Amino acid sequence: MLRIALPNKGRLSDETRELFEDAGLPVRARGDRALTASLGGEFEAIFVRAQDIPEFVADGAADAGVTGWDLVCESESELEVRLDLDFGRCRLVVAAREDSGIERLDDIVTGRVATVFPRITRRFFSKPGCNIEVVPVSGAAEIAPHLGIADIVVDLTSTGSTLKVNGLREVGTVLESSARLVTRMAGPSPIDANKANALDELATALESVLRARGQRYVMANVPRAALDQVKEVLPGLNGPTVIDILNGGLHVAVHAVVPASAIYRTIARLKSLGGAGILVTRIERLMP
Repeated sequence: MLRIALPNKGRLSDETRELFEDAGLPVRARGDRALTASLGGEFEAIFVRAQDIPEFVADGAADAGVTGWDLVCESESELEVRLDLDFGRCRLVVAAREDSGIERLDDIVTGRVATVFPRITRRFFSKPGCNIEVVPVSGAAEIAPHLGIADIVVDLTSTGSTLKVNGLREVGTVLESSARLVTRMAGPSPIDANKANALDELATALESVLRARGQRYVMANVPRAALDQVKEVLPGLNGPTVIDILNGGLHVAVHAVVPASAIYRTIARLKSLGGAGILVTRIERLMP
């Protein structure tokens, strides 16, 4: 049975649990404080801090894990990203005080930088002629310039609002992050075939759920004579599925997958072509 390391708290934990449940792998724990749980009876979950997950996976304590790309980069562990899970999106940015006179990265040649990500920050500023001292902090890096601890910060942001509230201006992006499914890099000794297959199946199951999000399944009865125009409205993945209707006469049924953002316009266009009996449903999984 594979052991999967999952975040133990926070929004990343909530969204990870939701994804696994949608993939048919719900978390079944003995209690809210349990450190381990079953994932749908197929895998074992261990709940640890998101920042510790890269190390757990790299050391083989877990076969796979879900954590942020920023934490993977900071750990410097040799891991393989199996899947971008498309949530927990944020940016690691360089920011300076509004009154610092620093407006772009090239303006930074010396000074102290406060950050929760010292390894990433040192690599980012390791360019010739750049004399930067990294000041590691455990949190709330944005307060450092106001306390005289550092001149600049490297910190995570989603919207930039927290930085602005604290009088800081973004001057550059270090990296973009999101939750990732990670495994160990292939080493000299091949991974057990059963584990390799199980990891592939896990990645496929999660990917099918992610692919289905933001998509809708549309069914409608349309005039056979309008099929050429309907195909333009419902391109689908490989074109719409066309089905004869029993005693349908001049009408056929068409089925297709459509982006949720296009549903309003799609329904309106189908109606204008004589479409009727239009049904829109959510999709739980979608395989290419």
